[in-house]
Amino acid sequence: MPRHIGNYPRPQFVREAWEDLNGVWDFAFDDDNQGCNAAERWYEIFPTGQRIVVPFAYETKASGIQDETMHPVVWYRRTFTPDAAQAGKRVLLHFEGCDYRTTVWVNGQFAGAHVGGYTRFTFDVTDLLRTKSNTIVVRAEDSFDKGQPRGKQRWEPENFGCWYVQTTGIWKPVWIEYVPERYVESLKLTPSMKDVRVEWTTVGAAPAEATDIHMRVSAYLDGKPVASATCEANVVRGALTLAPEVLSLWSPENPALYDLTVELVADGEVLDSVQSYFGLREVAIADGQILLNGKPYYQRLLLDQGYWADSHLTPPDEAALLEDIEKTKALGFNGARKHQKVEDERFYYFCDVKGLLVWSEMPAAYEYSDGMTQAFLAEWLEVVRLHYNHPCVVTWTPINESWGVEDILTDRAQQQFTEAVYYATKAIDQTRPVIVNDGWEHTISDIFTLHDYEEKGDAFFERYTTRKDEIFAGTLAHNDFKTALAQGYTYRGQPVIISEYGGAAYSADKQGTAWGYGNGVADEEALLARMADVTDAILRLPYVCGYCYTQTTDVQQEVNGVMDEHRNFKADPEHLRAVFSKN
Repeated sequence: MPRHIGNYPRPQFVREAWEDLNGVWDFAFDDDNQGCNAAERWYEIFPTGQRIVVPFAYETKASGIQDETMHPVVWYRRTFTPDAAQAGKRVLLHFEGCDYRTTVWVNGQFAGAHVGGYTRFTFDVTDLLRTKSNTIVVRAEDSFDKGQPRGKQRWEPENFGCWYVQTTGIWKPVWIEYVPERYVESLKLTPSMKDVRVEWTTVGAAPAEATDIHMRVSAYLDGKPVASATCEANVVRGALTLAPEVLSLWSPENPALYDLTVELVADGEVLDSVQSYFGLREVAIADGQILLNGKPYYQRLLLDQGYWADSHLTPPDEAALLEDIEKTKALGFNGARKHQKVEDERFYYFCDVKGLLVWSEMPAAYEYSDGMTQAFLAEWLEVVRLHYNHPCVVTWTPINESWGVEDILTDRAQQQFTEAVYYATKAIDQTRPVIVNDGWEHTISDIFTLHDYEEKGDAFFERYTTRKDEIFAGTLAHNDFKTALAQGYTYRGQPVIISEYGGAAYSADKQGTAWGYGNGVADEEALLARMADVTDAILRLPYVCGYCYTQTTDVQQEVNGVMDEHRNFKADPEHLRAVFSKN
């Protein structure tokens, strides 16, 4: 079986028996929040009205609606008929992402609810189904609440700065999956440079008469078997370690992947089979350097916000995801910082396959409160579990630029919240560095990251040479308004990365209406000159081990991209590559 089935939403955990529920759904706005009232019961009696193309948010052109005003409650409906060939299987209904509070009914019966806009959730709807036509109804509730993790979605009626049109409701794929009565629910794959630890969970009852239930795990490299192991599976959770006979380490230069087959077996009969994959690689920190597979690795990252002109946060198709990855690599970058977004999981899959490092980041909230801390941490830990198995993900970045913790400089509660996020992340993943306040006012980050949009290379170089000690002591605002450390914390010799810089604003067709960092540039020549000037200054700093240039594409009113929003390069790609391929 191929590692990836076209359009399959979850390529790290593949089964053949699934159905795509994307496409045209019935749709309705519920501005008066009447749909759940006893007299209305939209989950039983759906109002006639609009249609929408799922998975595109109603705010987008791709949805067929393109209404950018905020509607706090929206509803969806569609029917489906289960595959008769899968009779007797359990049916799982998956939502890859629905923003923000979601309630689901099947055939008028409550199926489940979820809070959070960016992560997958699943309901077992087997017992609610009929043999033939079945109706799914979804209610999504969103808001302009600044305490809600929202990333780059605006919380005002109009765009401003670098915040864009909100995304409401379903914006990622919806699909169903057929599984046996007892099935493999999840895998956790922890690689090293010599083996991989495979942890699994199962759900459901095995055949009552079964006496020998075990998990059989097999690894393949280029189609050839290289490792296998079995373990007893009478319990819900288990683990084993695979040591492949042939070792090929994953890196951007050699994105070697091992195929993995996981089978749940009872008395010789395969109850469930899942296809996955892993890459052998290690990320570590030593002597002020970030190591990939035991060696210092200079990270040349591109800040990637993942927006498209007609579909906003939702990629129009798989080809669009591949295009961004391939163009990023073609320009000489070896990684992407996926900024303020949990991307379609196929993005991370293609980064695994193509060889592109990824920093995984949590969309920010913008107002500190008890409710924010609870909602943020719960959704962030879902993100960590969602991306854990992808070898491309090499850094966790839960908090950015003090967003949501505006008083972290001096407020002990907000400082301790970032510590809680750090340690909760480490409790799940000991293998990757964690940055809990990317850019400035650090508390306990594994990497010392600095954001600086200085436009002149000489000024940049002088600041980080003659004023380095003051910056690293937290006594000098390295970017004219923020210090690198929160009060009470010290620099502990962490690796240093300039994790945002550049942002040279240039657009030939948005002059006077666009937003960018600092002074815009007039033409392609000036754009390249500024990019090279500041990038070369960073490369001259011996203690810096990487950078992240802002950004991949223009987004709505923001024109800082190396490409415009239609993915056209703003300068000759060979000239861009000459800037960003240097070490």
